[in-house]
Amino acid sequence: MSLSRPDAMNSVRLRPATPTDAALLHAWDREPHVIRAVTDDPTAEEAFIDADWEQEIRDQSAVSYFLIGEENGRPVGAMQVIDPHLEPTHYWGGIEPNLRALDIWLGPADALGRGIGAAMMTQAIDACFADAEVTAIVIDPLASNADAHRFYRRLGFRPLERRLFGPDECLVHRLERAEWEARS
Repeated sequence: MSLSRPDAMNSVRLRPATPTDAALLHAWDREPHVIRAVTDDPTAEEAFIDADWEQEIRDQSAVSYFLIGEENGRPVGAMQVIDPHLEPTHYWGGIEPNLRALDIWLGPADALGRGIGAAMMTQAIDACFADAEVTAIVIDPLASNADAHRFYRRLGFRPLERRLFGPDECLVHRLERAEWEARS
């Protein structure tokens, strides 16, 4: 079963984020659907309130970097790829090595429900597993985000545990390399 529409799979590409993308990320932070995806606070007016996108992009490394999803050359989404064992904030705590953590968000509302997110995730998962040392991928959607849980399960992620990340209650999911490869 294919999650994304064939047109999205063919028209969506990931590219490294550059400093010129910071303004776009700032704008997407104020989109209601992005805010709802990252916080349960009904009064929030911004998604990644503490993000200094210019600095985040400048500080990219092999341990944490950003990708921009483009549909036919138009930026429509962003992803962060992290080595959760090595990243300096220790957001994931004492997690095992050889994993990757992904975060994804679509910016413009007209990009939702068209297979773009699935196309972006598929490309990012393939890229993560292209590194032979990566054994699994973890994600941490809000526990309240049932749509995200369904989306990730369709991609093969399995829910593991509810966990607090700061004030946010999340439902951690994991995708094993063998499960992803068996789908191909």
